[in-house]
Amino acid sequence: MTELRIEPLTIPAADLGPENPLPMFRGEAEHVAVDVVGSVAAEERRHFGWQTAWRVLPYRMQDGYNRRKRPREFRAAVLQNEILRATFLPELGGRLISLLHKPAGRELLDRNPVFQPANLALRNAWFSGGVEWNAGLLGHHYRTCDPVFAARVAGGGGEPVLRLYEWDRVKGFFYQMDFHLPPQSPFLFARIRLVNPHDCELPMYWWTNIAVPETPDARVLCPAESAFYGFGGKLGVARLPVVSGMDVTYTARVDHAGEFFFRIPPDQRPWVAHLDGQGRGLIHASTRRLKGRKLFNWGVNTGGRHWQEFLAVPGSAYLEIQAGLGRVQAESLPMPPRAEWTWTEAFGLLEADARQVHAEDWNQAWRAAESALDEQLPQSRIDALDKQFAAVTARAPNEILSRGSGWGALERRRQGAGFPEELVFDNLGQEQSPWLALLEHGELPLADAPGSLMVQPEWRELLERALAAGRGDHWLSWWHLGNMRMEFHDLAGARDAWEQSLKRRRTGWALRNLAVAAGRETEGESGAPASAIAAGLAATPDACDLLRQAWESGPRIVALAIEYARVLLQLERYQPLLEFAASLPPDFRRNDRIVLLTAHAALRTGRFDEVDAVFRQEFATVREGELALTDLWFEFHERRIAAQENVPLDDALRQRVRREFPPPASIDFRMIG
Repeated sequence: MTELRIEPLTIPAADLGPENPLPMFRGEAEHVAVDVVGSVAAEERRHFGWQTAWRVLPYRMQDGYNRRKRPREFRAAVLQNEILRATFLPELGGRLISLLHKPAGRELLDRNPVFQPANLALRNAWFSGGVEWNAGLLGHHYRTCDPVFAARVAGGGGEPVLRLYEWDRVKGFFYQMDFHLPPQSPFLFARIRLVNPHDCELPMYWWTNIAVPETPDARVLCPAESAFYGFGGKLGVARLPVVSGMDVTYTARVDHAGEFFFRIPPDQRPWVAHLDGQGRGLIHASTRRLKGRKLFNWGVNTGGRHWQEFLAVPGSAYLEIQAGLGRVQAESLPMPPRAEWTWTEAFGLLEADARQVHAEDWNQAWRAAESALDEQLPQSRIDALDKQFAAVTARAPNEILSRGSGWGALERRRQGAGFPEELVFDNLGQEQSPWLALLEHGELPLADAPGSLMVQPEWRELLERALAAGRGDHWLSWWHLGNMRMEFHDLAGARDAWEQSLKRRRTGWALRNLAVAAGRETEGESGAPASAIAAGLAATPDACDLLRQAWESGPRIVALAIEYARVLLQLERYQPLLEFAASLPPDFRRNDRIVLLTAHAALRTGRFDEVDAVFRQEFATVREGELALTDLWFEFHERRIAAQENVPLDDALRQRVRREFPPPASIDFRMIG
């Protein structure tokens, strides 16, 4: 018998904090350069890097979290039958946080016992563990730490099906996940549906990321003889399983972080498994549309171990097996106008011959796992289920269990007919009210703060039409119009709109955005790479002066203080930075970024005692791949020794510091080396 219910789940959780109200504009680049080393057919690499450059608007950054965890009650959706118990968190992107095999008493996923955001997602905040659903763009999804809709739907045999769904605001499409757990089924099935509602092609992206416990005897298996792997910002091609002298399929033996994209042949059924020393563990299989498979490991060096504990609790160790639409993650695929893409994924316990899956012969190992999979879940079976589930995919829900954002409801109001009726969006709220007023009354209401952001071309047209007619001709309308123009690469138009905003009211909101524009103009003159300022500000004197004016005009928010302090540091204006930081409220001065920026300025003005204390505190917002703390550590010792011993700060001293002063594990986030 299959059951679906909502129940409370209380775990220690850090505070996510407020969203950052400053818009973070994408850069000029639309694509990510992917340098492939080795012989790869043009067709296989055709879409590598295509339409994968970072962008986040109209979402706002989630960078206000901390590391102070307190008990918090979440509403969990639990779907279970006689064999499996699946637990989802609709409030956190629909994350599948647990998949328990009840007869074996075995958790098949890495279950994080806490909620601790960290700086890894498109909007910054992300948390580890379980299975996440990444739609739309390269990176951890926009709604990783936001609610999505959850609904109860009647399955083909009358059993309950859990539906999770939302409206993606960046590219403007629907994504839907129907979770089926038929009675007595040893597999949880997810039927995914992506809908392009536009008359134009969409660059589409999807990866399912599955965290599993990392143990010394466990091996990752996949039906591929070679893989793409990342090194030095490039993709190489390697035969499996040994890469650079290490068997990378045993991740607990790999000393640094790594990612491997398995090159599954087109005629081979796609799957990936993580099996322990007894040949037992999680397997993920799918219909053929989901052709990509990946292995990610943190590495067993100091930084890799620190990351895993930083994201969870001491002693934590996990890796990820992943599945995607593309061959690699730096890749989008062209989705035709008005198209729907669907596929079915399966998650379950695989039991295979331990001796064979751990054989030295790689082909023998993965074929043994595939043989066990074919016995438990033949490809013909998952293909047949996919067709059966199609009727449920188009079925209206019986009950809304949890609500997501109000943006789908607003888009339904704008589009009118043609919206999928089986996706119920019914919760217009305060965030949507200004834009609803623009839609229904032809005018954006005046307010003292920006409120929610919007960049969708259809809404830009509505706003431009209103302003042309003299409706809503105030600072806020022009500020939003500038945002919309900037996001679609109209720098001159954006600057003009923000200047119009200033004429109607002098605000720090417009001055800050003009600082961004000043940096972009300088970038165009200098030829500096777009990635240098894609999400923020180029450090130019003009930008710095505009940020000063923005701070003086208000709003005096921590996000603006960070941007101003960062530009001061980059311009080597150390004393003004220290004076500015000293003038900030105490809670601003304690912010991670303000502390780090101030520490660099203090170090470069010889105030060593102030820097030393920084290494004894905990930082919440360290970015994946960021070396800010270890760089500060090494520079601190280099400058201190150079001053004390009156020796030059040269390569010899740098090498000495790295030998004699290894950074403490608490600040070491290095994933390589």
